[in-house]
Amino acid sequence: MHTLLGNDPLQGLQFDNRFTRELPADPTTDNFRRPVNGACFSRVRPTPVASPRLVAYSREVAELLDLHPELWDVHALTEVLAGNRLASGMDPHATCYGGHQFGNWAGQLGDGRAINLGDVINRHGERWTLQLKGAGPTPYSRTADGLAVLRSSVREFLCSEAMHHLGVPTTRALSLVTTGEAVMRDMFYDGRPKAEPGAVVCRVAQSFTRFGHFEIFTARGETDVLRRFAEYTISTDFPHLGEPCTETYVAWFDEVCRTTARMIVHWMRVGFVHGVMNTDNMSILGQTIDYGPYGWLENYDPDWTPNTTDAAGRRYRFANQPGVAQWNLLQLANAVYPLIEQTEPLQHALAGFVDTYTREWQEMMAGKLGLDSYRADADEALIAELLEVLQLTETDMTIFFRQLGELHVHVENDAATDLLQPLAPAYYTPKSVDDDCHSRTVKWLNDYLQRCAGDGRSGVERRAIMHRVNPKYVLRNYLAQLAIDDAEQGDYEKISELLEVLRHPYEEQPDRDHYAEKRPDWARNRPGCSMLSCSS
Repeated sequence: MHTLLGNDPLQGLQFDNRFTRELPADPTTDNFRRPVNGACFSRVRPTPVASPRLVAYSREVAELLDLHPELWDVHALTEVLAGNRLASGMDPHATCYGGHQFGNWAGQLGDGRAINLGDVINRHGERWTLQLKGAGPTPYSRTADGLAVLRSSVREFLCSEAMHHLGVPTTRALSLVTTGEAVMRDMFYDGRPKAEPGAVVCRVAQSFTRFGHFEIFTARGETDVLRRFAEYTISTDFPHLGEPCTETYVAWFDEVCRTTARMIVHWMRVGFVHGVMNTDNMSILGQTIDYGPYGWLENYDPDWTPNTTDAAGRRYRFANQPGVAQWNLLQLANAVYPLIEQTEPLQHALAGFVDTYTREWQEMMAGKLGLDSYRADADEALIAELLEVLQLTETDMTIFFRQLGELHVHVENDAATDLLQPLAPAYYTPKSVDDDCHSRTVKWLNDYLQRCAGDGRSGVERRAIMHRVNPKYVLRNYLAQLAIDDAEQGDYEKISELLEVLRHPYEEQPDRDHYAEKRPDWARNRPGCSMLSCSS
C-alpha cells in the first residue's frame, strides 16, 4: 500500500514527467510478467519493504537534486528511497527495451528490477531521472523477483560515485537503503542458493535510455513508436541538434558514436572492465550504466574479464571493449535505419567512432606517460612496447602508472636497480622479474626517459600532469568486498570511508595509503574479488 507523503521530504523539487506524458503507455496496469507491445513504458509502483534503513548517500548527488541533508526528515526520506511511499509529483514506471546479450538477440528485456520515479528539474534547469533499483517486480522481470541484494547494491552505489570522481562519464547514485528483508540468490548459478540481505539503490541520470530502447521497436516493426521515441530522445536529451528530421537523426547517431568512443577511452585509461557490455547496457548519452560484474584491471592482463558468464568466450575482456562498443553501435545503426533509410551516413558515423577512439586513446596514453603530445613517429612503438612489458610479469596497472611519475627524467646514476626501484610496489611477485623482463623493462624506461627529456618539461611538471590522469585510488574488487563483508554484519562504516577516499582519487591521502595497495594474495581467487556473476 503506497501513500503520498504529507510531510514531503522532497518538497520543493519540481517533477516534470515528460516521458510518461508524451510517450505511449502500456494500457494494462496490472503488474504481471508479459510481453508489452506498442508501448514505451508500463506504470508500476515499487514493492514496499519491511524495515528500510538509509545506510549511505552521496552529498554531491543530493546537491544536484537540490536536496539539503540538514533539512531532511530521514525517516520520511528513507521511506521514499526504499519505495515504500511516493513523494508528490512522482509517476513511477518501468520502460520497455530489448537487447543483444553476448552477441545474440534476446528479445524483450526492459526494466526488470528498476522503477523510474520521475524526472526532477533542478534550479539550473537540468533534468535528472530518479530510479530505484531492486524495488520489486515489473512486467519486464521475466522469471526474476525484481529485487537486489546488498552485495551488488554496495558495488553499484560505490562504483557510480567512484567513476564520477575519476572523470569517467557515468550514471550516479544518490542512496543505498537496506530493506530488512532477505533475498534468495544463487551467486554462481551452481545450485547453491542462499538468503542474502536485500537493498535498494536510488540511481540518478540525465537519461537511462539505452541502445536497446530503439532495438525493440525496430525488431517488432513498430516504426511509429520508434519514431516517437527518437523524437522524444532528441528533443529532450539532444535539444542542441534541432528539430527531429533525417539530418538530425544522422547527427544524433554520429554524436552517440563519438561520446561512446570517449567513454571507452576513459575506461581504458583507468583500467575499468564493464563485464557485461550488452546493447541493453549501453547508454545513448555515452555514460557508464549498469554496474554488475565489473572489475578493475589490477595485474595488467588485456584478456581478463570479471564476468563468470563470460569466462569461456571472454567477449567482454578489457582489450575487446572498444571492438564491442563498435559492434553495439552497429546494432543501434540497424535499429535507427528505418528513420534514415540511408546506409552511407550511418557508416560514416561508425567510422567516426574509430577515428575518435583512435585519436583520443593516443592522446590519453600520452597523458598517462606525461608527454606533451602524441607523436606517432616516436610514441607508437614506445607505447606498444610498454603494453608488452607490462605483461612480462604480474604488474599492477594503477600503481605502475602512478609510480612512473616518480622517475627522474635526468638520472645521474642510471643503474638498473635505481631505475626500477620506484616501480617495485607495482610487482605482485618481485622474484618473477627474470632477466628478460628486467632487461626489457630497463631498456623501455631508458627510451621513455629520453623521450620525456625531449619535451623540456621539469620533473615536477611532468609528475603533476601524470597524477591528474593516473589515479592513486580506484575501487578495487577486494576493497568493495571488505565493505560488503562488514555491511552484511550490519557495519556500514567502510562504505562511508571508501566513498570519502574515492572522492579524491588523484590526490595523495597519506592517512589512507592502505586503500591504494595492490590486491592481497587472499583476494586472488576469492568470489567477489576475482570474478563475479550477474547474480544480484
